This record gives sequence, C-alpha cells and structure tokens, in this order.
Amino acid sequence: MNTLALGPAWLDPDYLLNTFGLWGLLAIVFAESGLLIGFFLPGDSLLFTAGLLVTTNKLDTPLWLLCLLIVLAAVIGDQVGYLFGRKVGPALFRRPDSKIFKQENVQKAHEFFEKHGPKALILARFVPIVRTFTPIIVGVSKMNYRTFITYNIIGGVLWGAGVTLLGAALGNVEFVHKNIEYILIGIVLISVVPIVIEVLKARSQSKKNPPAAVRADDSGTPGFPPQQPPAPPQRGRHAKR
Repeated sequence: MNTLALGPAWLDPDYLLNTFGLWGLLAIVFAESGLLIGFFLPGDSLLFTAGLLVTTNKLDTPLWLLCLLIVLAAVIGDQVGYLFGRKVGPALFRRPDSKIFKQENVQKAHEFFEKHGPKALILARFVPIVRTFTPIIVGVSKMNYRTFITYNIIGGVLWGAGVTLLGAALGNVEFVHKNIEYILIGIVLISVVPIVIEVLKARSQSKKNPPAAVRADDSGTPGFPPQQPPAPPQRGRHAKR
C-alpha cells in the first residue's frame, strides 16, 4: 500500500508499520498516550492503517487481538502519564520550553481539562497533542483514582479499538484502497479541527478580555493558586511601637 508522505517518512503510518510491526505500533500508542515525547506521533492515522492492513492480510495479527493490545497500550500509557503528573505536580508548569517540550501544549491540555472535566479523558483521545498531555494534567490535579481509571478505560476502548475497527471495516471498500492516501490526510485534518477551533476561540476571547498577568514562582503556577507570602510589618509614624 502506497501513501502520500505526511511529513517525514518516519511519521508515515505505512512506513512505521512495515518497519516496526506490531510492537512498534504498541510502543507508539503507549508513548502518545502519556509520555511527553509522544505528542507528535501519528496516532489516529496509524490505528486506521493498522486496521486496514489486518483486513487485507498485510498485518499478520487477528483483529480482536490487535484491538485488545492497542487498548491495553493506550490505557497503560495514560496510567503512566497520570502517575507522572501526580509526582511532578505543578512544577510541570514551570518547566522551560525546549525543542520537544512546549509550555503552550501543557496550557492547552489544562484548559481542555478545566472545560470538560473527567470526560476530557475520553474526548482528548481524539485530539492530537491534547491526548498526550491531558492524563498528565489530570494527575497534577490529583483526580480521584477510581474516576480516572474509569474514564481512562472508556477512552482507551473508544479510541484504540474504535479507530482500528473503522479502518478494518473500510478495508474491504475498493474506494478506500484507491484513495487511502487522501483518506489518511483527511483523518489528520479532521483530528486537528478541534485544536483549530479552540485556538480561534482563545484568540477571540483574548481580544475581548485581555488576560491578567499570571504570576508563577516556587509556590504557585498558572492554573494553580499561589500561596501568598505574609504581609510585611507596617512602618511609619502610624505603626505601633
């Protein structure tokens, strides 16, 4: 199966599956679900392509087993992200930008979680970048573990098995085979629509209501109220002697 290059060759789903196989697929799902370094990986198009390759017998793994392993990798990935968030805590918001880590990605995930609450764990699965940082932010907020694991499993099943089964279901459609490259591009474009909408909303709101400066120091971070230092003693002629 030939596909158009969606960026570098190592981001092309077909190349990744042909090169690294099932274990590479699971490693990517795990990394994109909760490791900071996995936000740029092609999760949606990769799962869709995996399902399609199973249907066309180009991936020698039973579909039920593939879906099960993908769901497990996704759920465990979110679990690692949650535990990382609980351990690192608000310090994550003070981490300086680097070539891989961008503070704006953390803020997007935090705003996404603040807006949608626990169900953000489900919705974020279908939003690139946000799905990587959301379980970490949830860990920072110290969400109840039972609530977290419930929404984590639901999101892992709907995204991991759902997108893979969609690829498998369309694998027998001739139109899909002839236009797979355009379908993969379409999946990528659709998956980034929520991000574009949120960015446009944020810009519109910022123009109407300019945000106040947020102070971040050793005792507080954006999104977390800082601890106020004690007021200094008054001095002057009205101060008590």
